[in-house]
Amino acid sequence: MKTLTKIMAVSALSLGLAAPALAQDDPTQVGFIYVGSIGDLGWTYEHDRARLAVEEHFGDAVETSYVENVPEGADAERVLTQMALSGADLIFTTSFGYMDPTNAVAERFPNVRFEHATGYRRDHPNVSTYSARFYEGRAVMGHIAGHMTESNIVGYIASFPIPEVIRGINSAFIHAREVNPDVEFRIVWAYTWFDPAVEADAAQALIDQGADVIMQHTNSTAPMTVLAEAGAFGFGQASDMYQFAPTPRISAIIDDWAPYYIARTQAVMDGTWESTDTWDGIGPGMVGIGEMTDAIPEEVRASAQALQAAIAAGDYHPFTGPLNRQDGSAWLAEGEVADDGTLLGMNFYVEGITGDVPN
Repeated sequence: MKTLTKIMAVSALSLGLAAPALAQDDPTQVGFIYVGSIGDLGWTYEHDRARLAVEEHFGDAVETSYVENVPEGADAERVLTQMALSGADLIFTTSFGYMDPTNAVAERFPNVRFEHATGYRRDHPNVSTYSARFYEGRAVMGHIAGHMTESNIVGYIASFPIPEVIRGINSAFIHAREVNPDVEFRIVWAYTWFDPAVEADAAQALIDQGADVIMQHTNSTAPMTVLAEAGAFGFGQASDMYQFAPTPRISAIIDDWAPYYIARTQAVMDGTWESTDTWDGIGPGMVGIGEMTDAIPEEVRASAQALQAAIAAGDYHPFTGPLNRQDGSAWLAEGEVADDGTLLGMNFYVEGITGDVPN
């Protein structure tokens, strides 16, 4: 995308102005709205890296624009409306809280295609949803965490109490407890996707509770800095965060949206785009596992890699019974696999996790 075009597009959106409609033979216009700053790493950074991959793949046939730091609410609806009025053919809305604004604006612009990340509603034929099976990566990270903790206390910095985050906590705990029956999880809810100060405080609070391994479902690198000072281990989130290796970062869960963004843009260009739900994981490559450092013992790296391979091949599902709910009631019988509907609406902890799921 030409720099001047990007500046004009983003400026128009910021001012609430609509750019002139594009002629049919002009490049396909693809817009993105981001919940945070692009920064150097993390959730928004990976979505923007995928946007740049779209530009590289299609060259002059596509122009992209983006608006960052868009709150999840009325502001999102305003930005989406202006993006549609500015001539966007396809818009990616890259956070759970954009679900209602995405569907509301899609109803008013039936000729624009909307793709909503991590949501579960597509109320109109011009809306699709897409997400990654992050819980598959959390299973591998939990396996490693269960082995690596010496205090038997694993900390978890959680963002918001939505099914995606609760699934991740459960998956990590199941696989940590599987290799270490004495492990405990301590969870701090940050109620933010990206706030370095809040995330750093959460990491310190978990260390103060005895956690020596900490996982996060928030997107800044601030916890890594705290962990480095405390001598604790952690995992890259969304991005690899390899610059924090060899410690505290010992592996990572990595998001790769580029193939999906390229495929969906191509579908719009070809006239083959259809409303659909996509939920891919380690196998298709939407979820990646970062290099496991030498801080992890060789036998643990081998077992974690075997788990990763089994998930990728479809030979193992992270939510396989026997599993009970937190209150001890039966959930999955021996060998039974959780259905996607239950996972998509997950609002409960599995047995062994203490504390309540926030409302």
